[in-house]
Amino acid sequence: MSFFVDTSVWSLALRRDADPDLPEVRRLRRALADREAVVTSGIVLQELLQGVRGPKGRAAILERFSALPLLVPDRQDHVEAADIRNRCRRRGVQLGTIDALLVRLCLRRELVLLTTDRDFDHASRHLPLRLWRPASE
Repeated sequence: MSFFVDTSVWSLALRRDADPDLPEVRRLRRALADREAVVTSGIVLQELLQGVRGPKGRAAILERFSALPLLVPDRQDHVEAADIRNRCRRRGVQLGTIDALLVRLCLRRELVLLTTDRDFDHASRHLPLRLWRPASE
């Protein structure tokens, strides 16, 4: 299984005071330990760096993320992300611009999204987005 890990899960996994029993954090750690495909994007890296305190935290994130493939959206990804956001909005689902782009990257590359952000649950009712669920293990 190939995973795209959302900022919400990375934030929890990288916190010193995080609950290690959160299913999403356990799944991320297992995927990394088992060398499963785990990818990210520049925007997720940026979001994590924006929330970090101090140069040591920044350096730790940069080091950990240096081994992960970085998905770079192209023009069509942005066009499709806008369509995804508009489709969701017409169906009463509010999906942010960044989240729509992440959905597009997952759909295009057939990735399973590992997230704790429930906005993706709502979007997945209207899109073929595959979300990891604890029961799916």
